[in-house]
Amino acid sequence: MSDRGPGRGPHRPPRPFRNWVQRRQGSGGSQGAVGAEAWPVLTVLCAVLALWYAAALLMNLDQARSLAGEGAGTADLLGATLALDRPLLPAPHQIAGEMFDSIFGHPVSSARSLVFHAGVTAGAAACGFVLALVLGIGLAVGIVHLRVLDRSLMPWIVASQTVPVLAIAPMVVVVLGTIGITGLAPKALIAGWLSFFPITAGMVSGLRAPEPVQRDLLATYSATGAQVFALLRWPASMAFLFPALKVAAALSLVGAIVAELPTGAQAGLGARLLAGSYYGQTLQIWAALFMAALRAVLATGAGDLAQALLRRRRGGRL
Repeated sequence: MSDRGPGRGPHRPPRPFRNWVQRRQGSGGSQGAVGAEAWPVLTVLCAVLALWYAAALLMNLDQARSLAGEGAGTADLLGATLALDRPLLPAPHQIAGEMFDSIFGHPVSSARSLVFHAGVTAGAAACGFVLALVLGIGLAVGIVHLRVLDRSLMPWIVASQTVPVLAIAPMVVVVLGTIGITGLAPKALIAGWLSFFPITAGMVSGLRAPEPVQRDLLATYSATGAQVFALLRWPASMAFLFPALKVAAALSLVGAIVAELPTGAQAGLGARLLAGSYYGQTLQIWAALFMAALRAVLATGAGDLAQALLRRRRGGRL
C-alpha cells in the first residue's frame, strides 16, 4: 500500500511523537550550549593552575634545595618544593588542604576554625551592609526629590570614595574608641562607609530612570508624588538596585576585613591575616583570602537569588 492517502501529502509521524522529538532535540541543543560555555571557563582555570604550579616551583625551589640537601634527586626536590610548611607561594593543593583542615578539623566555636573567623567578619559586614542600604536609599530618595540635596550632597558623596579606606579606618577606630565605642560598631561603620556609594549611585540612577512621558501619563491621572514614587520610580529602580547591592555586598566584606586590621581584633578574617603575617604562616594567609573570596561569592549569589525571585514575582521583568 502507498503511504499517501487520497489528496494528502507524504505520511508524517503522529503529532505527539513529533513534539517529543522536538523536545529531545531542543534539550540536546541546550546541553550542547551549556557545554560550549563551560569549556572556556575550564580552559582558563587549567591555564591558571598550570601557571600557579610553575610559579610555586620557581619561587620555592631555593628553599626546598636548602632543606633537601646536596644529594637530593630531581623528583625529591620537586616534591619538597610543593610540600613546604612555609612556602613563599603555596601550591593550590596546599591551600585546599589548609582550608579543609581549618573548616572541618576544628569545632565551629573554636578560635582555630576558619568558619568561626569568617562568621565574625560576616557579622560585621552584614551590619555595615544594612547600614549602607538604609543610608544609600535614604540619600538617593532625598537627592532625586530635592534639588538642593542633589547640588550639595552628591559631590561630597563622590568625594568620600576618594579617601583610601586604609587611611580612614585607623582614624575611625581611634575616634570611636576615645568615646567608648568599640567592638562591632567601628567595623560596621567602616564597612558601611565603603559600601554605601554603589547603593546611592545606583538608586539615584534608578529613581531617575522613568521617562518624562511616563511621569506625564501619571500626572494626567492626578497622581500624587507618593503615588508616582510607589507606582513608577520605585519599580523602575529595582533594575539598578540589585547590581549595586551585589557590588556593595563585596565591598562591605572588604571594609570589615580592613577594619579588623587596626583594631587588633582577636577574631575575624582580618585577625587571621594579621596572625599569619606575624608568624609567617603563608598557608593560613592564603586560606583566609580564599575564604573571604568564597564569602563574597556567596553574598553575590544571594543577590542573584533575590533578584531572580523578584523577577519571577513580577512576571519575568524588573
